[in-house]
Amino acid sequence: MNKEKIREYGLEIGADAVGFASIKDYRSKKSPDPESILPGVKSAVVMAYRENSGSLDSPNARISFASRMGCMELGNKNNYLMTRFIEKEGKTKAAPIPFSYPLNMGPEVMGLVGDFSLRHAAVAAGLGVFGRHNLVIHPVLGTRVVFTAILTELELASDEPVKDDLCDQCSICVEVCPGRALDEEGKTDAIKCLKNSQPYGIMSMMKYYSKFIGASPEEQKKLLKDPLLLNLYQAQFIGFYYECYKCMASCPACVK
Repeated sequence: MNKEKIREYGLEIGADAVGFASIKDYRSKKSPDPESILPGVKSAVVMAYRENSGSLDSPNARISFASRMGCMELGNKNNYLMTRFIEKEGKTKAAPIPFSYPLNMGPEVMGLVGDFSLRHAAVAAGLGVFGRHNLVIHPVLGTRVVFTAILTELELASDEPVKDDLCDQCSICVEVCPGRALDEEGKTDAIKCLKNSQPYGIMSMMKYYSKFIGASPEEQKKLLKDPLLLNLYQAQFIGFYYECYKCMASCPACVK
């Protein structure tokens, strides 16, 4: 089974770009060894998906998230299909990497480090370079792109890396970040980012429930009608509900 056969299938099922990375070229300081996911892993197949510009640029956060949900659903479905395709056609093992959640929520990482870094895999697979915002900039799709990956025992050489510096260091992403999460170059302060991008996440939920438990019966009645509770409820069955895309939407790199 060769790369072009896999790439052709990935594009056929809906990916906007498909790249390949030898595990020897994948480097992520924080994520676990890929061997802990798939013993005998030799390479990663990385698929890119374009975010819809109309949704991303919408001032309505719910519309922006609708595009992200579509990417997540398509990406997870295609990960499963690609994994089946590789195992069937390649007569070998493959394992899909989650688009986002589930995450390791253990005390050592608390959901802040993925089992496999999709950004670093994308760079190793020739699908882009890192920008000032620490996101990957694709030569055509720009920053408006997300990635999924499949690990496999197949021996697949890495695609040619992107050699152009696609980030002009305009620092617009730094300036528009409401949480000041990008102030330190080369680092995204995850806690500052999450407070703005996931306002109805676990920290808000714990804070709300603690307030409810300590409230009087009359105050509890009022809290049950609080719109915050409804948003927390909605976020729990949606998954990770994002409300901020400013670093991605503001980046002028490769915008077509």
